[in-house]
Amino acid sequence: MRVARLSVWFSNYGLAVHSVLFLVMSGISESSIVAIVIFILHIFAMLALILSAAWFVYIHGFEIASVNFETPAHGGIATALFLGFSTAMLGISGFESSANFVEEQKKGVFRKTLRNMWVAVTVINPLMALAAVMVLPLTEVAVHQEALLSHLGNSTAGPWLSTFISVDAVLVLSGALLTSYVGVNGLIKRMTLDRILPQFLLKENKNGSSPRILILFYLLCLSVLIITQGQLGPLAGVYTISFLLVMIYFGFGNFLLKIKRSRLPRPERASIFSVALAVMAVLVALYGNMIMHAEYLIVFLQYFLPSIIVIILLLNRNEIMQYMLVVVDSFFTSVKKVAAASKLHLTRAIKKLSEQEFVYFTKGDDISILNKVMMYVQENEITKKLKIVTVLKDGGVVSEDFLRDLDVLDRAYPEIKIEYIQIHGIFGPQIIQRLSKEWNIPINFMFISSPSDRFSHHVSELGGVRLII
Repeated sequence: MRVARLSVWFSNYGLAVHSVLFLVMSGISESSIVAIVIFILHIFAMLALILSAAWFVYIHGFEIASVNFETPAHGGIATALFLGFSTAMLGISGFESSANFVEEQKKGVFRKTLRNMWVAVTVINPLMALAAVMVLPLTEVAVHQEALLSHLGNSTAGPWLSTFISVDAVLVLSGALLTSYVGVNGLIKRMTLDRILPQFLLKENKNGSSPRILILFYLLCLSVLIITQGQLGPLAGVYTISFLLVMIYFGFGNFLLKIKRSRLPRPERASIFSVALAVMAVLVALYGNMIMHAEYLIVFLQYFLPSIIVIILLLNRNEIMQYMLVVVDSFFTSVKKVAAASKLHLTRAIKKLSEQEFVYFTKGDDISILNKVMMYVQENEITKKLKIVTVLKDGGVVSEDFLRDLDVLDRAYPEIKIEYIQIHGIFGPQIIQRLSKEWNIPINFMFISSPSDRFSHHVSELGGVRLII
């Protein structure tokens, strides 16, 4: 039975993932027009389902609903509401996709996507749940849980609505798969550019896509399918825990921005109370889902723990190679050729990591700010070279105190070579791009401190410059 189920899922889910993989590798990207068409069809399908359920109740009355509401809830009404809230929290998926493209959106669009999503969820999801309770006996809900909406459409309006719901589900799944590939590709590429992941992942084909990243994600999807043996429950469990944790980290990131980047200009603000309430609500939902399906946590941890270990090792690979160099010197002294080859290989790898230059743009900060910059670079980046750059307007000068502070820092951090450069011009995207090309230093290796409200450019316009203090 399990083999049959797994073969069916390989022929459907695996085929879908495989097809989208080749489409993305061929250079296809998301289309706003296609997304709008899918969205309109999906809204129409949901409205048709809700209206057909209302018509069914109007014709047949509330007999099924009364039986369902009289059925005693396991653990009482409070437990039912708690578990229902935990499950319903998964229905607000969508905001994380908008966050993938926040820098490409016009001003104010991200806020509208969140507002529209919440309006749709607040209206459609409760009505959909109510329609199912009013039309279907609870026993049928349990039997048809893998295709509940399609079965609901068949019960209220006949095969045509059931087929329409199924087609709508295929379109939404296809869009979600394409979004997942695009989102993961951007995430891993960003992590690779920041030297968290190996650089060989950045290899692009003639279509401008990164096949190594896409194939890695494809293999990851298939591995989840194999481990869960094609069962919907564990598959949904992995998604459930991952999605809720992503929501929690969004709130945690908001707190970090308030604490670490309080000076950073922002078009929208969320109060501490609202963010804390949201995080607590998601934590409650996460706890409720773990109570309902504790076994799914094991499947999630099978992926989460190895991923975290790999990331930690890669973040500390410079120190690890330094230790390996000591081990080579200590234990292979008797085998000189092996020791020499290993030492040479490790030395080259360490040198290649540390020779990458970084740039910090300063307006003439005091020594406390510059010291924080040096501490950040020393603790978080693998480099031995740092360019400190001041962009001066015509007639501008740098104070003697600032130059003396640089000399102090140069002596305080002998392991990092500091090069100070003065450039005349106006600081902005153009000068950043020009210096990146001239010095062959990627923009994501350039830093600035948090700008004030008087800064003439939005941070997203600077092309990927990082804020470090």
